[in-house]
Amino acid sequence: MNYYRISRAMYRTVFISVLSLNLSFAQKTPVSLKSVYHDDFLMGTALGVEHILEKNEKANQLIKREFNAITPENIMKSQIIHPAPNRYNFTLADKYVEYGQKNQMYIVGHTLVWHSQLPSFVFRMKNADSVRIFMTEHINTVAGRYAGKINSWDVVNEALNEDGTLRKSVFLNTLGEGYIKEAFDLAAQADPKAALYYNDYNIEQPAKRKGAIELIKKLQASGTKIDGVGIQGHWSIKTLNLKEIEESIIEFSKLGIKIAFTELDLTVLPNPWDLKGADVNQRFAESPEMNPYKDSLPDSVQTALADRYTDLFKLFLKHKDKISRVTFWGVDDSHSWLNGFPIRNRTNYPLLFDRALEPKKAYQAVLNLKAAK
Repeated sequence: MNYYRISRAMYRTVFISVLSLNLSFAQKTPVSLKSVYHDDFLMGTALGVEHILEKNEKANQLIKREFNAITPENIMKSQIIHPAPNRYNFTLADKYVEYGQKNQMYIVGHTLVWHSQLPSFVFRMKNADSVRIFMTEHINTVAGRYAGKINSWDVVNEALNEDGTLRKSVFLNTLGEGYIKEAFDLAAQADPKAALYYNDYNIEQPAKRKGAIELIKKLQASGTKIDGVGIQGHWSIKTLNLKEIEESIIEFSKLGIKIAFTELDLTVLPNPWDLKGADVNQRFAESPEMNPYKDSLPDSVQTALADRYTDLFKLFLKHKDKISRVTFWGVDDSHSWLNGFPIRNRTNYPLLFDRALEPKKAYQAVLNLKAAK
């Protein structure tokens, strides 16, 4: 009888101790996107200047709580970081990298070579030697500065047309198609430890996907280092094609590389002329018909957005062994570039957090896929 009483007392003590430890762990590890998807893939967000400078404490706490990977929205693009031939502006990029380091986040460098948001002096270059010198010095200087601090680089961004052919950019026109290999080789030399990605929109669609696969295969055959492909994921709740996305995950993974979803957002607004993609040069006229939710989003559309994010993340989880990262292109709806693209002054709602930095129904849907298990 005494033995029974002692054992029962010991059991009660152990039970209370374990319960206390679990409660303590739960308090220290709040349920969040990064915690529930910790064993699946990184959960990231794009940071604007206001986030890098920590101007809004509520936004800052949200970023640190929910995400374990960051991408700079604009401040590492060459127009900003390399505004003049012999002048670089590293102030914001340095702060961005510091932000990631102090919060122990996966840090993405975006982007080394892109036809858009180039400094104006590049467009005045008339020959291949000048463009090659610019590209070489730019990659060596920028990637070299952050060598060992950046986890992955979007080396070349949006080099393909919708039919899968190479875009006639200043780089292609002056250097030929070999510029892509040159860029990756330069990045590998400047920052040997970083993962190197090719990043583009609409490469889940068959024709453009075929072009991306051919591009990657050529790089691999030449011995050039390429670790992954970034599928941007600028999609619509009305036209989200899960079949094409799944086929792309499978086809790209067959190349022996990782897939990242790098700029995810789901527009709830109508698109003019059935526009697809994310070509920032496209603009259309403002109209009430194209801005139907100016003041608020109806609950039925909130539900539709949540349902589409649920479908998408079910697919991501199905192929989690092939996916390295899912990054949302913005922290909250007010921060989204889709408020101004492809029509200015619209009110869009494409992300998981609203303009008050509160979680939406879509956030709960994505969280519940894992939290309920």
